[in-house]
Amino acid sequence: MTKAQVEVVEVSPRDGLQAEDVLFSTDAKVELINRAVDAGIRRVEVCSFVHPGRVPQMADAEAVLAALPDRDDVTYVGLVLNQRGFDRAEAAGLREINCVVVATDTFSQKNQGMSTEDSLAAFEAIAVRARAAGIRPTVTIAASFGCPYEGEVPLDRIVDIARRAVAAGTAEVALADSIGVGVPTDVTERLAAVRPVLAEDVALRAHFHNTRNTGLANAYAAVEAGVDALDASLGGIGGCPFAPNATGNIPTEDLAYLLDRMGVGTGLDLDRLTASVPWIETQLGKAVPGLLAKAGRFPATTGA
Repeated sequence: MTKAQVEVVEVSPRDGLQAEDVLFSTDAKVELINRAVDAGIRRVEVCSFVHPGRVPQMADAEAVLAALPDRDDVTYVGLVLNQRGFDRAEAAGLREINCVVVATDTFSQKNQGMSTEDSLAAFEAIAVRARAAGIRPTVTIAASFGCPYEGEVPLDRIVDIARRAVAAGTAEVALADSIGVGVPTDVTERLAAVRPVLAEDVALRAHFHNTRNTGLANAYAAVEAGVDALDASLGGIGGCPFAPNATGNIPTEDLAYLLDRMGVGTGLDLDRLTASVPWIETQLGKAVPGLLAKAGRFPATTGA
């Protein structure tokens, strides 16, 4: 069921930066986004519309969007958690929003200040408004593979959330391993369980963190299972500020190398992706987890 083409969604400007101690300036965020686009990324999660007191790294969402070039071939995505967040996203002119529903109540309360049921109800209401406004609504089911507070997450719970999200009008369902506990067999099982509840026009995306060094193996399993899109973050930066010991997303450049060697098309330029990693390290003042920029391409190419 492996697809010949898989979309890579760049999440470093949002999920990548939200857990970093260093606050990127608006200009630096715009440069990060433009670098990703220049490397072939065509869908970027650029910001989140959350209270700046909870996630100060995202306080300049509107300023970032106002500074980005308006391109018909690039989709900028904003994270929305409630009606107020949707109001801001709509006013900023976004064409796509992503809502997060956390699969467990404890994590949901810490992450969003509401239960899973309340979060689902919020998405149901937001999806109606988004559709009416011509904005594409998507949903990410966080902690789909395990919760730092409640442990194992029952498969039926994930399927039920996905079913309700589809009924509400989501254009895409993403399963997120928010704390990096999943292994490939979990990926195969959970994607297979969710797929039957998706409408024919609803896409399936996966989001992996590399906390326990299984992120790229899980991405491979997702590709083999026929996933439509994968989230990734340049350099492998990221993490959830409300999940203990959570580390970065799978690195975009490492994922692109993996898919390229597998013969799976992404439309991405490996050299341009890796060229951005030293710039990110300079901005953060530290090394990042990604490995391709350190090891280089194989076979070696000029500039790699």
